[in-house]
Amino acid sequence: MSIDPIILYDIPSKAPGCAWSPNTWKIRYALNYKALAYKTEWIEYPDIADFCKKIGAEPSMTRRDGSPYYSLPVIQDPKTGAIISDSTRIAEYLDSTYPDTPKLIPAGTHVLQKTFCVAYDNATEPLVQFIIPSVTKILRPRSEEYFLRTRELSFAWKEVEAGFGKVDRWLNESMNAGKPYIMGDVVSFADFMLAGELQWCMRGFGEESDLWKDMLKWHEGRWARLVENLKKYEGPLEDMTD
Repeated sequence: MSIDPIILYDIPSKAPGCAWSPNTWKIRYALNYKALAYKTEWIEYPDIADFCKKIGAEPSMTRRDGSPYYSLPVIQDPKTGAIISDSTRIAEYLDSTYPDTPKLIPAGTHVLQKTFCVAYDNATEPLVQFIIPSVTKILRPRSEEYFLRTRELSFAWKEVEAGFGKVDRWLNESMNAGKPYIMGDVVSFADFMLAGELQWCMRGFGEESDLWKDMLKWHEGRWARLVENLKKYEGPLEDMTD
């Protein structure tokens, strides 16, 4: 049986610690929460599809025109030989393969977690139009050109705050009021999804930016507290060496 660490394939940036993508941050949090040994290998944006095909990673989704869409995160587990794409599938794999570690998706909450993630994306969609232009400043040259070519811009900051306000109201329902996590006092994968998006904003906008400082004040500091509470699961970060 191999004792080599799990490989997490991630997208590099010029931001401190290199990691920035909300989707790969979900799995970075998850691996650290489970205390599973892993190492990062960095793949530039335009290389992702060819790399995934080369190692046998499945597409993360199918586009409307029927063509496959490849994205990161992808993990490769030397212990089992498995190569898993898509953050939710990775979370399910980690729970089933390492049952003695803390659960990312506690029993009976799979639909809840998935529904929350979809609803969160819908509620906070306006954020994308602000973070995308900022992300281009931290991407390395090859990924920056690809990113600009494949994304579109615009929308209003107040709509972003209103979207996060909707999520805040969900989390402040009477049974959950005052609790730090989506499942109250219990950490779950949905928290990592949310915190991954916040990492994206912090690194894309920059920690000293007015937009990030503004987000930290929203909803009585809920989002700042979430990032702080999950700091212990960020793990060691690394800059990419050329």
